[in-house]
Amino acid sequence: MSKELSYLEAIREALAEEMRRDPKVFVLGEDVGPYGGAFGVTQGLHEEFGDLRVVDTPISESAIIGISIGASQRGYRPVAEMQFADFISCGFDQIVNQAATLRFRYGGRVTVPIVVRAPSGGNVGGGLYHSQNPEAWFIHRPGLKVVAPSTPYDAKGLLKAAIRDDNPVVYFEHKYLYRRAKGPVPEGDDEIVAIGSAATRREGRDATLLSYGAMMLPSLEAADRLAKEGVEVEVIDLRTLLPFDKAAIFQSLDKTSRVLIVHEDVKTLGIGAEISAVIMEEKFDALDAPVMRVTYPDTHPSFSQILEAANLPNADTIAAALRKLVEY
Repeated sequence: MSKELSYLEAIREALAEEMRRDPKVFVLGEDVGPYGGAFGVTQGLHEEFGDLRVVDTPISESAIIGISIGASQRGYRPVAEMQFADFISCGFDQIVNQAATLRFRYGGRVTVPIVVRAPSGGNVGGGLYHSQNPEAWFIHRPGLKVVAPSTPYDAKGLLKAAIRDDNPVVYFEHKYLYRRAKGPVPEGDDEIVAIGSAATRREGRDATLLSYGAMMLPSLEAADRLAKEGVEVEVIDLRTLLPFDKAAIFQSLDKTSRVLIVHEDVKTLGIGAEISAVIMEEKFDALDAPVMRVTYPDTHPSFSQILEAANLPNADTIAAALRKLVEY
């Protein structure tokens, strides 16, 4: 059985189901309690689970993540909300130097089952401090897992998988998708989406397009445009950024011989650079054209929505890159 949910509702449902399933799961963050979160994701949870499992915290990302790490060592499975992904930098040390390294430092004798929810992304007029895509900071760090769902189905399934995982997971949820992305979501506790598995959203033979999060929308639109021109683009949703699904990427590359990577993060040292390097090292002979990227330029998000729209990848810029790729 499934029902139609928004991306935001799917996240909320995953939290509620996991909290009912396991009394060791709890939520903490700024305004997540009676207020229901800055975006309304945790609405209703405080009424059902109370103060001890839906915990309002001070405005201190370092404290939120530090408390989560400590609680995980006492057998709990905390889900920490960063009100905006931009401010995850205030808790950066706790994630990369503490959570990511703890199992290694203890020789595998402990686990760190925490989830850090990070509302990220632009196209919402949020400006400098409310529109960033900092996923590349974390895919660089061994010991972490990083996911970025694009659909309500995956938003629920990946969050449930992240909560059940014994490793720290940074869960990027795109703000633009909260109330815009809607779709069927399975009911029940056992429908999870495996971390590390990509999904093919569109079959094709002429080029492979890799993307994730909110960039899946313009990517699919661009692929549909190219189909009208006789070019069939295979669109793969990475879903997990660390570890990304190398097998799925290589399988598609073997079929199409061309790859375009689209992400909203800036170009320099984004995940597109890493995937491109892996392809060049391991699958160079399968390429008929250079790996190409369409990304946000190496600049900051603007408060001007006109400038922001000009910087964001869109169906026009993605389609133009695909034409260049297939004509190479």
